[in-house]
Amino acid sequence: MSDEHELRADKSGERLDIFVARSIPELTRSRASKLIDEGLVTVDGRQASKVSTRLHAGQRVAVTIPPPKPTKIEPEAMPLNIVYEDGDLLVVDKPAGLAVHPSPGHSSHTLVNGILAHCDDLSGIGGEKRPGIVHRLDKDTSGLIIVAKNDAAHVSLARQLKERKVEKTYVALVEGRVTPPEGRIEAPIGRDAKHRKRMAVVENGRDARTSYRVLREIGQRTLLEVRPQTGRTHQIRVHLASIGHPITGDALYGRRGDAPLARQFLHARRLAFRHPRTGERLEVEAPLAEDLQQALKELERG
Repeated sequence: MSDEHELRADKSGERLDIFVARSIPELTRSRASKLIDEGLVTVDGRQASKVSTRLHAGQRVAVTIPPPKPTKIEPEAMPLNIVYEDGDLLVVDKPAGLAVHPSPGHSSHTLVNGILAHCDDLSGIGGEKRPGIVHRLDKDTSGLIIVAKNDAAHVSLARQLKERKVEKTYVALVEGRVTPPEGRIEAPIGRDAKHRKRMAVVENGRDARTSYRVLREIGQRTLLEVRPQTGRTHQIRVHLASIGHPITGDALYGRRGDAPLARQFLHARRLAFRHPRTGERLEVEAPLAEDLQQALKELERG
């Protein structure tokens, strides 16, 4: 069933798409624009034709939000380690080796496929009945990831990420002994000009900041607690490699070497954020993945 909203402009000169997105918190500006383009918004009873229409104070704006369309992604039952779940969101402890999104040539066995099979209360994201992935984890990185079940939760969580109010804590094992024991890496990140599959520290890249703290040394390696303050692609991997301490097992930014595991030693251990509906602070944790625990035992024995 469609969701109907009756609004009244409270000031003159505001663009229609901005007013609609501001008045209906679960809508992004791009979603509001799409509704206008689809003829689902009227101003004083007449169908709006332009997203850039300027409103006058007191004008009546009616918005129809249609029910979400079925997604083309197929549900796929799989074991999921759900750390937290309610009607607005869930937090999953993702295993290494599981991609988050379907991609060309890989339309199945992703986290999104699994969530579609798990959830029977998705109300849709952006007009499509699918989960909202709020942030990314590389396929071979294990740990916590937040998933929104509806537009309102997705908008709130995305805003918290943009405003850097989501606290993310990782555990990483790196090559070499890291000094000083606490530090902060500030270096812009962009696409590597020579290797397009890689990111790199580049002069004209996007601002990126990562702090770290040494947990303990294991032979010629160091176990770190890492906290990214920004969310650039491969940020932790790139930053640690840039200071001469690539993550153990990271073949893209370091080398496999003699690491006793088949992927990079990187785990998203902790998340802290505000619940999108209640504003309550939520903190969730996930223990180190079993393969990482086993790798540590082998290294400590050696």
